[in-house]
Amino acid sequence: MATGCAHIELVETVLLPKQHVCQECVKIGSSWVHLRTCQTCGMTLCCDSSPNRHATKHFHASRHPIVTSVEPGEDWTWCYVDDRFLSE
Repeated sequence: MATGCAHIELVETVLLPKQHVCQECVKIGSSWVHLRTCQTCGMTLCCDSSPNRHATKHFHASRHPIVTSVEPGEDWTWCYVDDRFLSE
């Protein structure tokens, strides 16, 4: 894993989405571009390219630091606190 990020050590098992939807966009009838799953609580939310930016809003409200892309063909993790991509 990447060095310089202690938050990645909090992830013991990668959490996968229960459904391939933004949980918050579904509630308000909105759409999303890409999805990210919080590695602390497992919520799947929309990315910053989406109109509502729910994943980043979730970080600011919860302080959960790590999200993983759940898009087909993408294999990356992001730490909001350290503002960096993490990979193996």
